[in-house]
Amino acid sequence: MPTPPLHDPDWRTFASDNYAGVHPEVLAALATANGGHQVAYGEDRYTARLTEVIREHFGARADVFPVFNGTGANVISLTSVLPRWGAVITATTAHINTDEAGAPERMTGIKLLTVPAPDGKLTPELIAREAWGWGNEHRAQPLAVSITQTTELGTLYSVDEVRAICDFAHEHGMAVHMDGSRLWNAAAALGAPLSAFTTDAGVDVLSLGGTKNGLLGVEAVVVLNPERVTGLVYLRKLTMQLSSKMRFASAQLLALFDDDLGRRSAAHSNAMARRLRSALDAGVADGSLPGLAFTQDSPVNAVFATLPTDAADRIRARTRFYDWNRARGEVRWMTAWDTTEDDVDRFVEIIGEELRR
Repeated sequence: MPTPPLHDPDWRTFASDNYAGVHPEVLAALATANGGHQVAYGEDRYTARLTEVIREHFGARADVFPVFNGTGANVISLTSVLPRWGAVITATTAHINTDEAGAPERMTGIKLLTVPAPDGKLTPELIAREAWGWGNEHRAQPLAVSITQTTELGTLYSVDEVRAICDFAHEHGMAVHMDGSRLWNAAAALGAPLSAFTTDAGVDVLSLGGTKNGLLGVEAVVVLNPERVTGLVYLRKLTMQLSSKMRFASAQLLALFDDDLGRRSAAHSNAMARRLRSALDAGVADGSLPGLAFTQDSPVNAVFATLPTDAADRIRARTRFYDWNRARGEVRWMTAWDTTEDDVDRFVEIIGEELRR
């Protein structure tokens, strides 16, 4: 007899796309990859096929290294483009700075040089604030730039914006890393192929997200410019990110590319956030949502808003989500690949009920 679930499968939140389960098409891909034996540690047919698919989407020189999580992908990526004395310029709000428990610095010894960016997006002008001091033995050497697509504030780099950053970085001898934990959401929002704002724009190494888009604990490092990246085959093992049964990681990543699942799932997630924002905008305009305002214009699967903290706490008791900055009453509402229109409409009702109390 099957073991019953320990949770309510109908429970939905707006806390994080990490809360969502595994996409049925991914589960099917795992089942297909199961059975029999395949060579361990990446010498399997699924990983070989994944390499082919990655090159179809990111260019003939691309290489892929599946890993367990986004922090691992970021740490490995940055370590592969920096010497021990290197530093990476990034936004103050970047995940590598705020949400990885110091792992990029503690695990590798590199230095993060952070720049305030109100919308989460770096520009060449902002990067220039920390892009100095080369040859000064008293300063960690700025040798890389890390940007996040989409950003932690739900904003989006255009193709031209990524290219401008890469051009500036390369002109100053710096490599470019992209944290693409929500890369599929960016591709869906831009209506552009993945290569357009990565390889073709000049990004050197990419952390390719999967878990936030329906995978089961799988991300990847994608090398786009092998001339700037070294040692990844060793770094992955050194940082405890090498999977023995890699066929199951690779099968999941392959599923995102099969029948455009990654883009389809992300487009749905983005659409649910637009539905949420549109309904809330209407309520603000007609006065039925007193005290609600918005802090970012996000084209992807995030809505950032401010509201009275007591109302936020009452809403959260009914549908879970996170504070972004409690001091100013800012919250973040996230949608996922499995968010439904009914989920959104019911959440809007709850927000309205509690704001009018």
